[in-house]
Amino acid sequence: MPNTDRTTAGPPRTTNDPTTAPARAVSGPAAPENAGVRAGKGPGERAAEPLKHQTDIARVAALIADPSRARILKCLADGRALPAGALAGEAGIGAATASAHLAKLVEGELVTVERSGRHRYYRLHGPDVSAALEALALIAPPQRITSLKQSNRTNALHRSRTCYDHLAGRLGVALMRTLLERGVLTGHDGVHRPREAVRDRPSAYGRDIRYELTETGRATLTELGVDPDRLPPRRPAIRYCVDWSEHQHHLAGGLGAALTARLFALDWVRWGASPRVVHLTDRGAEGLERSLGLVVG
Repeated sequence: MPNTDRTTAGPPRTTNDPTTAPARAVSGPAAPENAGVRAGKGPGERAAEPLKHQTDIARVAALIADPSRARILKCLADGRALPAGALAGEAGIGAATASAHLAKLVEGELVTVERSGRHRYYRLHGPDVSAALEALALIAPPQRITSLKQSNRTNALHRSRTCYDHLAGRLGVALMRTLLERGVLTGHDGVHRPREAVRDRPSAYGRDIRYELTETGRATLTELGVDPDRLPPRRPAIRYCVDWSEHQHHLAGGLGAALTARLFALDWVRWGASPRVVHLTDRGAEGLERSLGLVVG
């Protein structure tokens, strides 16, 4: 039997996740004539978005557009807090240059900074930033792979990685599929079907499906050391993402984060050398097969 010490600790918590709900049409009264800026709109044309809902996409895009800042953001996309020195090394820039880039990212509210004694640690402002980076990856041209190291890292990201604070890639999708097959979760089969999707799209939080934890699942997770009753209260317990590489669902939300944290605590998964990459250990492969019936090929 696996170690049954319970844990509620995990990767960084967030409180800005929108609540999951099935897709449905919503209608309401027409906006008043002065609710938006028409900017030359003719009769019958829709008014522009109200000013309070306008977003400065150009400002955020400019912050991400710099190659060094983009590499820094990628390094932080697994939700961990890292020091400036580590980020500078991963981005291939000097310490002073990294500090200048980090200051701009903090000012732009893409990154937060935490002090611990004389040291500063940086992390993404929240999972929405990570989701935005993955969404951009869908439309960005692929980087040229010019070395075996780059090829190995790409393969590793597809195999098993973190999506902010929960598992993704083939391992994350396989885990979600097993949870559904074992009756831990119910609500869908975990397959993304683009033609049937309403709001779901790859590399983003799903919104079309509502998954629920079963009583069998509650007992299974409790035995594994994850207490469903002690998840962060201000975060949706069960969410899912449409995995960008597998085009299927992987488990997110408070439960996904707690389960991932438990796998790290049991040493069933370990961080890889590259950002976001995780490796399933031999102990983990045995533990997942024994506790959940998940056989990882």
